[in-house]
Amino acid sequence: MTRRTERGRVLQRGRTTARVLLTWAAGTVVLVLLDARLPRFELASWWQPPLMALLLGLLTAVVWPLVMRVALPVAFLTLGLGSFLLLGVATLGVSFLVPGVVVERVGTGVAVAVGMAAVSGVVSSLLAIDDDELFFRRARRRARRSAEAPGQPPGVLFLQIDALSHDTARRAVRDGSMPNVAAWLREGSHALTSWHTDWSSQTGAAVSGILFGSNHDVFGFRWYEKERDRLVRVSHPEDAALVERRLSDGRGLLAGGGASRGNLFTGDAQHVSLTMSSLAHVVPARSRRARRLDRVGSGYYAYFADPVNALRTLAVSAVDIGRELVAAARERRDDVRPRVSRGGLWPLLRPGTTVIARDVVVFALLEDMLAGRPVAYADFLGYDEAGHHAGLERADVLAVLRTIDQQIGRLHRAAALAPRRYHLVCLSDHGLTQGEAFEARFGETVESLVGRLCGAAPDPRTASSGPPTSRGPADGGWQFGAALGEGAGPVARRLRARVRAAGHHDHELPRETGGAEGPVPRVAPGVVVTVSGHTASVSFADLPGRVPLEEIERHWPDLLPGLVDHAGIGFLLVQSLEHGPVVLGREGIHRLATGQVVGSDPLAPYGEHAAALVARVSDFPHCPDVVVNSAWDPATDEASPFEPHVGSHGGLGGPQQHAFLVHPREFAPPGEVVGAEQLHRVFRGWLTDLGHPEPDGAGADVGPNSATARRRGAADAAAGAGNRTVTSR
Repeated sequence: MTRRTERGRVLQRGRTTARVLLTWAAGTVVLVLLDARLPRFELASWWQPPLMALLLGLLTAVVWPLVMRVALPVAFLTLGLGSFLLLGVATLGVSFLVPGVVVERVGTGVAVAVGMAAVSGVVSSLLAIDDDELFFRRARRRARRSAEAPGQPPGVLFLQIDALSHDTARRAVRDGSMPNVAAWLREGSHALTSWHTDWSSQTGAAVSGILFGSNHDVFGFRWYEKERDRLVRVSHPEDAALVERRLSDGRGLLAGGGASRGNLFTGDAQHVSLTMSSLAHVVPARSRRARRLDRVGSGYYAYFADPVNALRTLAVSAVDIGRELVAAARERRDDVRPRVSRGGLWPLLRPGTTVIARDVVVFALLEDMLAGRPVAYADFLGYDEAGHHAGLERADVLAVLRTIDQQIGRLHRAAALAPRRYHLVCLSDHGLTQGEAFEARFGETVESLVGRLCGAAPDPRTASSGPPTSRGPADGGWQFGAALGEGAGPVARRLRARVRAAGHHDHELPRETGGAEGPVPRVAPGVVVTVSGHTASVSFADLPGRVPLEEIERHWPDLLPGLVDHAGIGFLLVQSLEHGPVVLGREGIHRLATGQVVGSDPLAPYGEHAAALVARVSDFPHCPDVVVNSAWDPATDEASPFEPHVGSHGGLGGPQQHAFLVHPREFAPPGEVVGAEQLHRVFRGWLTDLGHPEPDGAGADVGPNSATARRRGAADAAAGAGNRTVTSR
């Protein structure tokens, strides 16, 4: 990104003085009005309102940021409301400094503080001052102290718009939903391209691959591990930390002083906030100490240090809730399909990602640039959350995308104040594929389907009718029947013929387990199902290791034919003793080890890379016994997700597997990128080309150069010496 000489309105002279004088005058007027209308607040003389306005202004501008260094947890845990409570107490204290001023209680002080914050916000709007400029004004002094180092390589901000597909990004640029990114493309400073996700087109696999250069054994957003009888969910702090410990070698994309903002994983960053893996108590103590201040302070302090931001958060969140309610009502009125219920707690939860987390992440990134940090990676989740509930390109979802683009524009302008040059790279971790939810379309969840095919009693809860919800198990629709009929497809007929030829076997399991219930819920005795959007995995908890197709046929003869013939299922991955990993579809079989296809290739609709991506997952240590991918219809570009969403991801089929990438044209072209690990190599190459040093992993908690590895190597060497001594004797 070219460094501009024009630094924006924030650096225009005279604006600060005008703002201070107008805020002081407006605050005086507001205090007079509050004196007339607010009980238990009294200003007896004419000189008291301007003096109180001056003192409260000084309190907010000078004293309050210092207080927030200590009181930050109160503001953060209450989303800014606690800051007004503290300001109310401070207002009560200021009233004792001015003779004749009466503030009888803390609640009155809070009302006065809110009024003064509102005045400041209104004055800023009248002066056409953006809220980023208010932050920049506080930061100018700090930025000037950080003189630009002439030999410093340019920094890079990697800005991830979660779940934005390449096609949707192109249309958003064309149609005005991403005007800032569109301006870059028109000016020729950046280029827009796409990259192909792994089979698991979801954030856990994508971000781990991008940040660490490896997403090995990250099967989905959640998966089952037999040896521990436990579900792993990358959205859980301890599980995210577990995945990070398995993958990190101390040489992640953000190693060497980088910053991770709003991510699942740290990427070996030193500066971390709103990052899931850093919240777990299982993170090594050294890392917790190194990252503690950033996890609590960065971004949060910058955001909540100004009480206007807390008031703005409440106002914008209320507007966002209203937009959600209006959009949901319009969908019901116009009978828009597909759709899910958007009621319950969702309208209240939505601003958490579309407003609050977004703004806190942006303020953290502003601090990163002002501090001159070499690289930062941030995830904006708002579009993904809105897309789950409304779809890819509906008006309210594109409105969320536009607000993210506005924040990207703020960061672009902020680079003018940074002590080093910065490049901005925008990308997504995957896309979204739209479609009617599996349960709404077929009348039962995939978990119920697998349980029924494995002999479990039908769940009476699936017999009720009504639209699915987006925050819990969806209720039924019309009941699915004929698609599971005997012999409906050639592969199902062949599977059933194999079972008949082998003879009937009772459902017998090892005596010591006998289908015993474990900590993870079973859909049938010994059968565990986990779902990640457009993929579902079936694991047989009582049978060790990867259970082959032949063993599945013995114990659950109806399972594979029933799944293969289901209209909502595109293909299955199973392991065969005879042919190795095998992909089963309704009309054909693909043997991955040899590439041999019998009948129609079930992977053909999913693109040229599908076979290699599926084969790679088959080699994962925790690959489930049966992996199910939803059916994608190329004619409608829709698929039915196994979760109650409109737009979803997690597998192959449609826009979910095509993410976007916007990068400076002066960077080396990335070429065709397939998989997050390859994208990591592209990013690492860009950093190297800019002059960033290659991290060596020294001091890492895990990896080849970690203390743990050195201790293990010393122990192995000692054991080897002992073995040689025994042999010589």
